[in-house]
Amino acid sequence: MADVNDEITKAVIPAAGLGTRFLPATKATPKEMLPVVDTPAIQYVVEEAVSAGLRDVLVITGRGKGSIENHFDRNFELEDALEAKGDEEGLALIRASSDLADMYYVRQGTAKGLGHAVLCAAEHVGDVPFAILLGDDLIDQRDPLLRRMIDVRKRCGGNVVALMEVEPDQVSSYGVVAMKPTDVDDVVTVTDMVEKPSAEDAPSNWIIIGRYVCDPAIFGVLRETPPGRGGEIQLTDALRTLALDDRWAGAGGGVYGVLFRGRRYDTGNKLDYLRTQIQFACDRPDVAPEFVPWLRGYLDRLP
Repeated sequence: MADVNDEITKAVIPAAGLGTRFLPATKATPKEMLPVVDTPAIQYVVEEAVSAGLRDVLVITGRGKGSIENHFDRNFELEDALEAKGDEEGLALIRASSDLADMYYVRQGTAKGLGHAVLCAAEHVGDVPFAILLGDDLIDQRDPLLRRMIDVRKRCGGNVVALMEVEPDQVSSYGVVAMKPTDVDDVVTVTDMVEKPSAEDAPSNWIIIGRYVCDPAIFGVLRETPPGRGGEIQLTDALRTLALDDRWAGAGGGVYGVLFRGRRYDTGNKLDYLRTQIQFACDRPDVAPEFVPWLRGYLDRLP
């Protein structure tokens, strides 16, 4: 178990999935590298980690994901070309991604689920608390969710998940929690979790979104967690053990939830990805002045 006062400086980003929902685009391009306007989705996730003080970033990759590493590395040929053209703006943009954080990479040899991907980070993380950020969820930079979760971990210990309320017909796509209130308005104690229940079986309509702050005790639990739904090792199952099993009380156990009511953008399927593109474009000061009037006119012309 890590000390609650341990500084949290490490972030883990699982990015080994095949991205089959976005075929044929993801046949040769990692889903995480698909752009939101002009920036790969994974860069937004790394920027969020860094803004919360986490500069040590481990990406869990798989076969065919080399372009992720290339994106966060220097490209001297491109830099020289931009410098020769006097393109200072382009030069600043490509250098920004390589200077963002201290980037590390580990391969998940076989896709055995999110829990297994997190377990691949054990050696790098060691015996300190850490954050997990899933690339399908983008959190608006104006909503410091991850920083709030780190504060809750320091105050309460244990593990912290981000929770968001959805309509009942959406719960079957997520992990869902049962919970009870604490003395802090936006913090709850998680009393149970169910992975992708039907609307009838869901204990609430508060879902776990892709942000976690975990005690390193999670690694020991994951090693003992058998494959669950879909034959994969589920992170939700391991967190449920830490929430319910008294053996882990005082030893990294306990799960708290931060009730998030801010802006979240989903890129996990085609429709949500398109919505995210439009929302980001409408918020961009360099794009919105021309894009928004065009969009209004286009919608007006639709039958």
